[in-house]
Amino acid sequence: MIPVLLKIGPIKIYSYGFMLVVAFFVDYFLLRNELKRRNLDPNFAGDVVMWAAIGGIVGSKIYYMLENYKDFIEDPLGMIFSGAGLVFLGGLIGGMLAVTLLIRRKGYTWLMFADVVAPLLILGYAIGRIGCFLVGDDYGIPTHLPWGLSFPNGIPPTTYESFHALFPWINLAGFEPGILKVHPTQLYETTMGIMIFTFLWKMRTKYKRIGGLFFIYLILAGTERFFIEIIRTNEPYLFGLTGAQVFSLMMIGIGTFFLFRFRKGANEQDSPPIL
Repeated sequence: MIPVLLKIGPIKIYSYGFMLVVAFFVDYFLLRNELKRRNLDPNFAGDVVMWAAIGGIVGSKIYYMLENYKDFIEDPLGMIFSGAGLVFLGGLIGGMLAVTLLIRRKGYTWLMFADVVAPLLILGYAIGRIGCFLVGDDYGIPTHLPWGLSFPNGIPPTTYESFHALFPWINLAGFEPGILKVHPTQLYETTMGIMIFTFLWKMRTKYKRIGGLFFIYLILAGTERFFIEIIRTNEPYLFGLTGAQVFSLMMIGIGTFFLFRFRKGANEQDSPPIL
């Protein structure tokens, strides 16, 4: 664990925040070049990244407070202004809404621009998960597998006592009190995210049907998140599914429906009139 990457006097550079900045800069660089390749305004990339960041943070906070509504009721100001709560799914919704307003003002077709940013969404997610790993957050359930890792100073620590108190729905049979090894789900997601990005990035010059790349992103990203939730610590609450799994099924369903509904389309006129 490396929660603080650099400390100069009173100034601290936190690893999670640093990786978020890296994610935004990498996406900005790739987006700028992709817009240039498509003969679009490359300077628009800066506005997109800024609006996505603001919308993503607001969306993350709202999603986090809804998931933890009991804590929010007890301490609303503390929840709003805390450093916690940067939830990807909420950030995806918030970021998409913010960028939608922006591209409407610019006059771009929504689905066309969704295709442009689809590979960058999963890449930013993959980079952000490295930050989660460095601070010891968003890890998985306890495991005896040889590659399991422990986060004794994690958020929260991966101890038997922490799991027993904070995650009572997780079965601890076969584990002894003390520090536990857990699935490093952050690294799993980084690996899968980079694989999905590589596939989408290669497809962007080959797949010509407008909207198709974005719908494929929804299917792949939703599938990845659905299955990783099986070994995450989130509490199931709807038919044995976590909130993230429910949202992931929605992503898969929307992506699959539109991908196959309009699979015969070859250009913008054949694409669904979304937004």
